[in-house]
Amino acid sequence: MLDEPLVQELLNEVVQAEENLSIVECLINGTNTDEEIAEKTEIKLNIVRKILYKLYDSGLASYKRSKDPETQWYTYSWEFDAAGVNNQIKEKSASKIADLKENLELEENNMFFVCPEGHSRFAFDQASELGFICPECGNESTFQENDSIINRIKEEIANYEKAYSFSIPENAK
Repeated sequence: MLDEPLVQELLNEVVQAEENLSIVECLINGTNTDEEIAEKTEIKLNIVRKILYKLYDSGLASYKRSKDPETQWYTYSWEFDAAGVNNQIKEKSASKIADLKENLELEENNMFFVCPEGHSRFAFDQASELGFICPECGNESTFQENDSIINRIKEEIANYEKAYSFSIPENAK
């Protein structure tokens, strides 16, 4: 599961350092207490706990608290939540695809004019309000054919839909 680029991207956002991914690996492989994880990864216990709580806050891990009858101390048993990873990736992909579709609609339904110096790009309505003159340099704006932009956005949408269509098995722990 950690081989998937989208999973790595999501986990790197949460754990903030690639070396902390070993904490996630331990969780996936069944190590479930912070002390055991710290011992196996040789990462300081306070950092392991910090990362575990970040995973918890992000919906990527859960824990159960139990009290040791002898010492009266609490022990936290952690579990990685593969479904949480799936859900977050699906949410991010849906949001990104929605943004791209919105951009596509804008491109398909408008004519655009650009400054020859590259200062600005305006839809027809805005360009006509400005008299087809660039407000920065005073040059006349010219019509821009946006077929290549439309094709690029369509390609991006297809790539995202393909990339985000995978699913992590729920039992990938």
